[in-house]
Amino acid sequence: YFIAAHPGTTDEDMLNLALWLKKHDFRADQVQAFYPSPMATATTMYHTGKNPLQKVTYKSDQVETVKSPEQRKLHKALLRYHDPANWALIRARLKEMGRAELIGDGPNQLIPEYTADEKQLAYQSHRRKNSAVAHKKRTGGKGNVAKQKQGGAAKTKHRNGKNIRTQHTGLPPLAEDETDQKPKQNASAKHAKRSKPRRKKKPTR
Repeated sequence: YFIAAHPGTTDEDMLNLALWLKKHDFRADQVQAFYPSPMATATTMYHTGKNPLQKVTYKSDQVETVKSPEQRKLHKALLRYHDPANWALIRARLKEMGRAELIGDGPNQLIPEYTADEKQLAYQSHRRKNSAVAHKKRTGGKGNVAKQKQGGAAKTKHRNGKNIRTQHTGLPPLAEDETDQKPKQNASAKHAKRSKPRRKKKPTR
């Protein structure tokens, strides 16, 4: 996934990156806004506004940090320029930056002009792994909802038509007739050897 709103990046940087992504026909599905985590160099930049990779003095140049929720949202939207939900925000910012020429349907433009049915558009992910279509292909289009019994395991249908119970222990599932059978008591347990009684020690004089 891509990281948006990283310390050291400006709105112009993110715009150039969005144009590069569109030029190469790359659409990022996962974009995460930067979060200052402990023991990270970028966290130092975020809190101090300085670059710790160089010598830090009071004369050191300031590093651009993105902290406002509005700017963080904008940077994330620019990386997801293909999502219609972000077009209104990007349009407004492009006009503020004096880059209104990037609004249109041309090959060198970032987002289209406003349309009345824009809100009805929805970005369809191209990722097959977690898509609903791939899930239907794996399950044959049927959604199996396993019902949990109190004190028991989930019931599912086996290929031979018998009900089976998944054990949720990593062991293979058992057929219903097997689970209903009471475990036979081990005969050896009935005739377990009794421990020999301890001999009393003779009193010592």
